[in-house]
Amino acid sequence: MADELENPVNDGQEYEEITSDEVDRVIEQLERVMETVQSENIKSYLEDAINNIFFLVYEDEDAAEAA
Repeated sequence: MADELENPVNDGQEYEEITSDEVDRVIEQLERVMETVQSENIKSYLEDAINNIFFLVYEDEDAAEAA
């Protein structure tokens, strides 16, 4: 874990390809979990996670389509 903190994946040295299929699956699962949660605080964190995961793949595509 200490190695992960010293060399994070998103530091620009490594590239990880994330597929839209994987993102869609994860978002779907998080949405299902969110439906079962009563806490508004937890729902807020899950919604943030969903948005962050969505933009891992779709942010660049949406910006390109808008141009």
